[in-house]
Amino acid sequence: MSLFWEDARNDQEFMEDTVSDVMDYALMQGLLLRTKEQPTKSEVVNYFPIALLPSPVPKALFDEANAVQQDFNLLVDLVSQDYGFLEGALESTVKADNFIAQLFSIYKHVVKEGLAQSVFLGINRSDYMFHCEADGTTALKQVEINTIAAAAGGLSSKITNVHRYVLNIIGKSKEASELPPNNPSRGIGDGIETAWKLYGSEKAHIMVMVEDKIRNIFDQRSIEKELWKRNICVVRRSLEDVSERATLDEDRRLYIDGHEVAVIYFRTGYLPMNYHEQGWAARLLMERSRAVKCPDVATQLTGTKKVQQELSRPGALERFLPGNPEAVARIRATFAGLYSLDEGEEGDQNAAMAIKNPEQFVLKPELEGGGNNIFGDEIKHVLGHSKDHPGRTSYILMDKIMPHPIKTYLLKGGSNLILSNCLSELGIFGVYVRQGRDMILNEQVGHLLRTKSTEFTDGGILAGIHVLDSPYLV
Repeated sequence: MSLFWEDARNDQEFMEDTVSDVMDYALMQGLLLRTKEQPTKSEVVNYFPIALLPSPVPKALFDEANAVQQDFNLLVDLVSQDYGFLEGALESTVKADNFIAQLFSIYKHVVKEGLAQSVFLGINRSDYMFHCEADGTTALKQVEINTIAAAAGGLSSKITNVHRYVLNIIGKSKEASELPPNNPSRGIGDGIETAWKLYGSEKAHIMVMVEDKIRNIFDQRSIEKELWKRNICVVRRSLEDVSERATLDEDRRLYIDGHEVAVIYFRTGYLPMNYHEQGWAARLLMERSRAVKCPDVATQLTGTKKVQQELSRPGALERFLPGNPEAVARIRATFAGLYSLDEGEEGDQNAAMAIKNPEQFVLKPELEGGGNNIFGDEIKHVLGHSKDHPGRTSYILMDKIMPHPIKTYLLKGGSNLILSNCLSELGIFGVYVRQGRDMILNEQVGHLLRTKSTEFTDGGILAGIHVLDSPYLV
């Protein structure tokens, strides 16, 4: 543990005195969030929930997470091109999960019709925690990979600036200068711009797919700002807008309000509640188009928990990365135990294992956004009631990652400064662009650290559990 952190923790009165300054600086930096009461308006905002001080992160594990990101980018892209693998991996899931079934139905349609899209853009975020092994060492273990609407890239560079400010206030200028640089917005903007240029129409727009109620709008606006700086026109539209006002021409070029769309950047569409009947029709229309989807439906399916579990099986990584044992080893080292709950002997054995020792596992449904995972005795309840029932296959089972907690200060809007035992989760942003079979761009573009109190089992920033943080490498 770094000395500055111990000093600060033991001087709570001084920390409380800095809160007003930190809140002002966070607002100045644009670390903003709409309120729960007015999620459609920006007239009243608050600062984003943050950790008051950067949290210690093992440098070796931080470097490992950054080093493996290009491997994950490549893996996601290769899996998204393999219809047979996705069909087999998701066969049981589509029977039990209507949302995944709807997405797969669209995927099946566009594959049968033939893809019009020739340029592919991926913006993903691979999330990790730092697992304490039995011998006392710490290992990097992947929680999940997000292939749609990977958020907070627009805010994570801003929290670094806030923490530099705090460290300077407490007389730790050297430590402030050592915080790792971070600007995911720029890297994400580079990826979108590259895809836009490859599409080949300077007058075509970028269309950001959004919801009506968006508390985290300033994160999205940070990405849009990057594009406007490059003289690229950006429009924000909902699924309803597309269903009512978008068309395809005979070459399957997509138009909305009379303007051609080059790139569709999804910041919605990852939850069942995002869709209605017209919404599903709009998604199919977009998938059939020539426009670059970020993600296309195949890449969204690649990010499902079930695919994550299937990729952990022996030989699965070698299928996609033959002749690249180094990449296979880097990826496999990050996997926690992942177990199928499909109907049959294997699923029965895994369910029984979890029911016997529920504290060792997490039950994960195909839902994003935080607050959906199942822990402890609730695992016994769910799996016990789903025995011999196909609903079990809408989940996967995962070893519970056991990090070592630290004490740190949490600052949330409308609450006092709280000193709490906390756990952190590190996300690494990756961007890739492929044209035909040629990988044009494959980069790691930044990081995100989120921290939560140990009183919570599940996570999520907008769920009110995690706060934004930045890593101090130790």
